[in-house]
Amino acid sequence: MKLKGLITALCLIIGSQLATAQIKVAELVKEWERSKAYTKEYLDAMPESSYDLKPTPAMRSFAEQNLHLADANYGLASAALAIKDPFVLGEWEKTRDKSKAKVTRIVLDSYDFVIGQIKKLSDAQLDEPVKMLGSFDMSRRIALAKAFEHQVHHRGQTTVYLRLAGVTPPQEKLF
Repeated sequence: MKLKGLITALCLIIGSQLATAQIKVAELVKEWERSKAYTKEYLDAMPESSYDLKPTPAMRSFAEQNLHLADANYGLASAALAIKDPFVLGEWEKTRDKSKAKVTRIVLDSYDFVIGQIKKLSDAQLDEPVKMLGSFDMSRRIALAKAFEHQVHHRGQTTVYLRLAGVTPPQEKLF
């Protein structure tokens, strides 16, 4: 009976360790770098002439979708890391120059910002609490996961834009 109790205790300890194992800074950086490369493939795939493409008049153009993604990369990462956003939220989406070169530069710079800021963190800092958007309490790790989810969502939306422009979207890049 003592052996069974010891085995049960060990299983519980090991199980709890596995359940609390969480992504580390180096892994976050790797995932953001992968996502940046994948987003660049989308930006490169769309012809310059279709950057103003809107599936419906009420929707953002391809350029505006990507500029929104960049705005949110800066804003959500800044909130997650409790640092000042270097830009006014929504500033990029309103830019007049929506050329392929300008949009690509802005979007890739936003990824570089996020990646650079994450690299400054320690693994322990990922568990520190933050208040996202002044209302939502969570750890930096969860806040950064939400920022990551947002950019994936908007890049995914642009798959339709590519198809409407007659372009085959880039192959999925999970790894």
